[in-house]
Amino acid sequence: MGALMGLLLDPGLTGYTLAPDGPTTPGRTADVLVARHRRLPRDRMGHRLTASGRSLIGQALVTTYGPRAGVAPGALVRDAHRRWSVPSLGLNASVAHCGEFSAVAFAPAAHAIGVDVQDERDRPYALRWLGDLLARQEPATIRDFAECEALIKASHLTKETFAGTRLPEWRPGWRPMDERAGAEGVTGGRSGTGTGAGSAMGTKPAPPSGTGTGTEAAPGAQAPSASETAPPPPTPTYHVRSLVLRPEGAPPLHLALACDAPVPVRFHHLERE
Repeated sequence: MGALMGLLLDPGLTGYTLAPDGPTTPGRTADVLVARHRRLPRDRMGHRLTASGRSLIGQALVTTYGPRAGVAPGALVRDAHRRWSVPSLGLNASVAHCGEFSAVAFAPAAHAIGVDVQDERDRPYALRWLGDLLARQEPATIRDFAECEALIKASHLTKETFAGTRLPEWRPGWRPMDERAGAEGVTGGRSGTGTGAGSAMGTKPAPPSGTGTGTEAAPGAQAPSASETAPPPPTPTYHVRSLVLRPEGAPPLHLALACDAPVPVRFHHLERE
């Protein structure tokens, strides 16, 4: 966590904090803050006006790690894939909001992180479309929807390059992503291709022209360098996880996370006025 080492959770945090769901190692624990904003302003049509992602991340830093973690808005950076980071604190971040709820996730800079939160509104067309992308015989579920959104936020995937992705069967905790089906060349991680670690490792490079079997160089041919013969580096195996939140007086919420490693997660809940 770099500059965040030694910071404690703000003792004034309202709500509850769950212990990490695994053994913690300095610099490897992710934090997720789910906040309920009960008095959000509304526009002329009655729709709630939510705070910007930048401001939600800024508030969540101070709430989760204490006043010393406060940063100026300009300290929050977005990369070419629209992923948030806080370089001065050695953190990556992701943010989502749904109605009066927001979710902000933080992970050490060594790990990609994505978060999404969805309510159980009826959306048959979107779920049918997503079910087709996932090669399902039936529409996708709200949980699938949230996990896919979190995966897009954590990886290089976009809605346009998502076809071929397969979600693993649900179970509690982190689940490794399956390899992408028939999607060679589609970038799905921080480097390389696909979403599975094996997707770039299972194929051998074609032998150089004129090398016969590829084990010996032809006469007069220059032997390939070690870098040319070495297998490509493994791509990150993204992991996803999700759970259902049942806030008082509100429909159930589906909270989903995606990360390039199954790091321990500490969940926090906050009630904001």
